[in-house]
Amino acid sequence: MSWLYLLLAGLFEIGWAIGLKYTQGFTRLWPSIATLASMGISLGLLGIALKELPIGTAYAVWTGIGAVGTAILGVVLFAEPATAARFVCIGLIVAGILGLKFAA
Repeated sequence: MSWLYLLLAGLFEIGWAIGLKYTQGFTRLWPSIATLASMGISLGLLGIALKELPIGTAYAVWTGIGAVGTAILGVVLFAEPATAARFVCIGLIVAGILGLKFAA
């Protein structure tokens, strides 16, 4: 169950990272509220996952999920460059996340 909490925490991390872009420096009310809520949920779920998972593994997986999801959504939502090198690097992060999950 801890891995599920960690996955959800990572998804909410993507939400707040992308949300930061929409807040326009926290000058827009509803995007700011949604971003702050996503931050709180993400950290709360991470805290629950840490009851059973090692901190190094959990934190690396949490940030990795956030980094991969945010990078992909940056390409999709904000027309960031979709280069082969970028996707190879995203693949390396995914490989690292899977390695940590199965080594834990």
